Amino acid sequence: MAVASKPLRVLVGKVGLDGHDRGVKLIARALRDAGMEVIYTGLHQTPEQVVSAAIQEDVDAIGLSILSGAHNTLFRRVLELLKEQDAEDIALFGGGIIPDEDALTLTAAGVKALFGPGAPMEDIVKFVQGLKPQG
Repeated sequence: MAVASKPLRVLVGKVGLDGHDRGVKLIARALRDAGMEVIYTGLHQTPEQVVSAAIQEDVDAIGLSILSGAHNTLFRRVLELLKEQDAEDIALFGGGIIPDEDALTLTAAGVKALFGPGAPMEDIVKFVQGLKPQG
């Protein structure tokens, strides 16, 4: 009898002072509906809280929504903390209002994908599903 593979575990949240959470809640629901286990950290989290929760929950990915303009600082801090905790196998992706030039530097730094306003939910779900190794 084949053993069923465990579902992807994804932590989604809001870091910093940004209080707009409608989009991240919709993404959490879409990922859950696609069969993933989703942990939503809520509003006003610090990068330290997000990384700590991600490690405790043994997630495969972290998805952050940042609309405050602090994306360069916050994404880089999460990447730094993942490295410090030997948790670089946790994929970091996100969304928000991020200028193209910032998106390029963030992806070069290690953010796996960034989705702007209006990105189709299917694209986000397919991206996250693609993180799971086939086998």
